[in-house]
Order: sequence, then structure tokens, then C-alpha cells
Amino acid sequence: MRIQELDAGETLQAYDAMRQLRPHLTSAGFVRLVNEVQRPQGYRLVGSFDPYSSKVVAAAGFRMLHTLAHGPVLQLDDLSTIPAARGQGHASRLLAWVEREARRLGCAQVHLAAGTHRYDAHRLYLRHGFTIRSFHLTREL
Repeated sequence: MRIQELDAGETLQAYDAMRQLRPHLTSAGFVRLVNEVQRPQGYRLVGSFDPYSSKVVAAAGFRMLHTLAHGPVLQLDDLSTIPAARGQGHASRLLAWVEREARRLGCAQVHLAAGTHRYDAHRLYLRHGFTIRSFHLTREL
């Protein structure tokens, strides 16, 4: 299983995995949003490749933030695996990669938010040492 950061020319490779989490995005919309809006703000993509097809079957999107409360943190915005590749360790390996990158960048914490309905994701994150420290509140405008 190969884990590799994807540059702007490789963004499309992450689409099949990411559309499981962000189904409202078209492939062109995903590439445009990531490359033209998010990457300039520090967003990065990393993919986990299927060893037999060399296709990205899981992807993580993250950025580094500097917060008053915690100092430098790595914010994991997106983590998703295509259904056929779930349970094969791709998400766990991506989380390990993200943690190593956070340490390399001098972050003391990795932060993420997971939808309240994503029970499988909650189990994965708790199994990997994440704790629930706060509520993430939103207000529609």
C-alpha cells in the first residue's frame, strides 16, 4: 500500500475517494476548488493507492493552522475511502502519515470534525487515539 502526497496535477486522482464524503462536487468542481481556492490557503492532499490498480482508493485533505488555544495544529478536513476498499487499512495508514507530517511540522495536535451520523468514522478516530473535546457548532446563513 503506497501513501503519497498529490500535487496540483494529481488532484483528480483523489476525486473518487473524496466524492464519497463530498458527493455535491463534480470532478471538475473538486479539482477547481482544491487547486484554485484551497491549495493557496495551505490545503494539501495525500492518497492511499490500491496495490493492484495503482488508483487512489482513499484520500486525506489537511492544512496547518495556528490557533490561540493550541498553537500550531494540523487540521484534517477530509478523510474518505471508496466503499470497495474500506476495511483494508487505507484510512489507518493515512492517519499515521498525517500524524507523522504533523510532528514534522511542529504541531502538537491533529484536529478533525466528523459528522454526527458518521459512526464508523467515529470508531476509527477513537481507535486511533482521538478524543472528543468539544462540540463543533454551525449556523446556516
